[in-house]
Amino acid sequence: MSTRQQFAVQEVSPSYWKVAFSNGEINLIDPDTIEQLAELITRIEQASDLTAVVFRSANPDFFMAHWDLLADRSRIAAMKPAPSGLHPFADNLYRLGKVPAVTISEINGRARGAGSEFVLATDIRFAGPGAVLGQFEVGIGSVPGGNPSGRLPRLLGRGRALEILLGADDFPADLAAAYGYVNRVVPESELEQFVDAFARRVAGFDKVAVRETKALVDAVTQPPAEEFGTALAAFFRTSGRPENAHRVKRLIDGGLQRPDGVEHDLGRQVAASS
Repeated sequence: MSTRQQFAVQEVSPSYWKVAFSNGEINLIDPDTIEQLAELITRIEQASDLTAVVFRSANPDFFMAHWDLLADRSRIAAMKPAPSGLHPFADNLYRLGKVPAVTISEINGRARGAGSEFVLATDIRFAGPGAVLGQFEVGIGSVPGGNPSGRLPRLLGRGRALEILLGADDFPADLAAAYGYVNRVVPESELEQFVDAFARRVAGFDKVAVRETKALVDAVTQPPAEEFGTALAAFFRTSGRPENAHRVKRLIDGGLQRPDGVEHDLGRQVAASS
């Protein structure tokens, strides 16, 4: 039986693609996401004329909710390393940050945990006023696995990175923009048009100039590959420990991974579960 495609690609032109993510009721990230994203990144890398890619969500309430906490851990552990030597999850986030096209996240709704790590791997982040970002993993006894510990300090500075990572709280769009977590907040009625216009503008420029300018910025801002391996190893080592099972159970009982309940107020609910 074929697996449902989570990433719908619209090739607007040879130089501009739109990609819409859709996976279940709240857009969880799961093992199928890892495998399909790896294929999509390869496709982006090999598209010689592609200059701009917009990532958006088919769900207005959830961009990418977070990692599926009920996913098959044995399947994840059994995934073969990518050519980089990294686990495919870490490899995806490392490679996405370095593709020769400019990647833009159009964030409506929630992007926490692995969803936040995904948008941090893209080059530019525009948010609607209802967007919420955060790294809640410490609140359930885990180390974040997608290397926000490497990206956030480079992007926001050490103090704000630690506030996000250790506070494990929600960051609404306006505060995320004030911190530099996202580039700016755009009114909901204008977000799609604004992002499309920006992407078309970049896609209309010379590919070589765009690619090489991005590469120069990457050289001084992108974390090295080994950081991603270290972060994911820390996640595997700390997640799922029995002493934190009560935290996860309380959240699951309160509606975690469902479109209602604690997902709408996860930052506060994580603190209440400790």
